[in-house]
Amino acid sequence: MHNEQHSIDERITADNYKIFAYVSRYLNDAPDLIQKEEIEEIVQLGVTEEYAFAVILASAFGLDIVDNEEDKQLFNDYFEPMIHKLDTQQYRNNPYYQNITFPSVMHGSSELKVESYEPYEGFVCNDIIRTNNGRQIPQIGFFDIAFQYPAVLEHDRIWMTVTPNEIETMKEPIEQAFGNVLTYGLGLGYYAYMVSEKENVDRVTIVEMNEDVISLFKTHILPQFQHAHKITIVQADAFEYAEQEMAKGRYDVVFADIWHDVSDGLDMYLKMKTYEKLSPSTIYTYWIEQSILCYL
Repeated sequence: MHNEQHSIDERITADNYKIFAYVSRYLNDAPDLIQKEEIEEIVQLGVTEEYAFAVILASAFGLDIVDNEEDKQLFNDYFEPMIHKLDTQQYRNNPYYQNITFPSVMHGSSELKVESYEPYEGFVCNDIIRTNNGRQIPQIGFFDIAFQYPAVLEHDRIWMTVTPNEIETMKEPIEQAFGNVLTYGLGLGYYAYMVSEKENVDRVTIVEMNEDVISLFKTHILPQFQHAHKITIVQADAFEYAEQEMAKGRYDVVFADIWHDVSDGLDMYLKMKTYEKLSPSTIYTYWIEQSILCYL
């Protein structure tokens, strides 16, 4: 029985690696692989756009989900719970999107501009889901029409965005915020904006190292905040600030968002966790923690 369970666990681990390799290659190399015409052709057979998207993606990965039982099982276990057609209006109704506008401007090496997801372009849309039996399922979303979102580029590389992924993965940390809040990492100020709108939040301190990002935010975004008076920005290294300030116990809630994704976030997450003991009464929250934990 023990050997049988071990064998199942090993197979699930292997499947996880396989899916992550497929999805990573797809998102990095060809996120616009799937075209509207292909989707429409398959939908005519009476299936949803999500299912059509999954079938095309599986085919692009070289899977035979008709005649190969192993590939068919992989498809059923991962692809259907992985793919999500999203509603543009749901995100357009978000208060941040409703109330903040974004000019195209440069500050030093940082550029603020509007980027776009094209119809049927795939992107990460939420934290990885971990099932009870250990499967780790990435969450991939798409829209059926173009969707614009704000971004900061560093040397022409997208560095900070406010996309459906940020909105979904920050829901819980935003809900948990109250009193005197500290956030490591400014980005485009989405977290700061959303928590400053809460009546039970008195102050929001933002620790950000990048001078250009701070300048962009202060000049073009912060003046649009209804509760800008709650916001304080400190230019500092997050870890140095934690070392010097957390023992003073001034913050009710801390939110850390200083990594780009899981690949560069794991070490920083573990390092930031070590500072929790300096302020035991503070609630600590971390961006994409659920996904990071899948790698531990």
